[in-house]
Amino acid sequence: MVLLHSPLEEPDALRGVRDALRGLGAHADLAEITDDDGPPYAARYIARAALEIRRHAPPAPVVLAAHGEAGPLLPQIGAAQRAAHRPVGGYLFVDALLPQPGSRTRAELRTTQLGTEAPVPQAPGPARERPAAFATEPLPMVADWPDAPCGYLLTADGPAAGARLAELRGWPVLDRSGAEPQGAAGGAEPEAVAADLLELLRTL
Repeated sequence: MVLLHSPLEEPDALRGVRDALRGLGAHADLAEITDDDGPPYAARYIARAALEIRRHAPPAPVVLAAHGEAGPLLPQIGAAQRAAHRPVGGYLFVDALLPQPGSRTRAELRTTQLGTEAPVPQAPGPARERPAAFATEPLPMVADWPDAPCGYLLTADGPAAGARLAELRGWPVLDRSGAEPQGAAGGAEPEAVAADLLELLRTL
């Protein structure tokens, strides 16, 4: 499993989840993407994610798990893996925006999926500041996606609308929204998120 942090947060936001996954015996890596500060933001993030995955060289098939606003970029990241002859075994969304057909912007996705233009909830920790162009650039989309099973993890602080959209698409959803927020990725302890990701993965 390769974890992809939101472009609005630092990689450290998911480091605890990666460590917890490893503690549970999973092969888990974290793509650390910190050099996507110029336009086109999405293309830079996708390219860097591909380089990070190649650097980690995870065993195939790889499972891509995206947090927050990394969610809409999963189709392109998955396409890059297929181009590198690395099969994708599944896509997991953690409190994330979902990809939608067409060249949508982040602002449009926030409005249509969350009913607001505010960013989706992020993990506690330093936020990465982004200019207005970050929210208004068109996001790339891949035809014939998804090419692998998808699942959605909703934590205590996550957007319920994202989970509802995932259910409408027929994806398995693990709803932990009733849990007590405790201050890690998505509002839950890293150990809980890691265990939930593995449970969700088994349902794909």
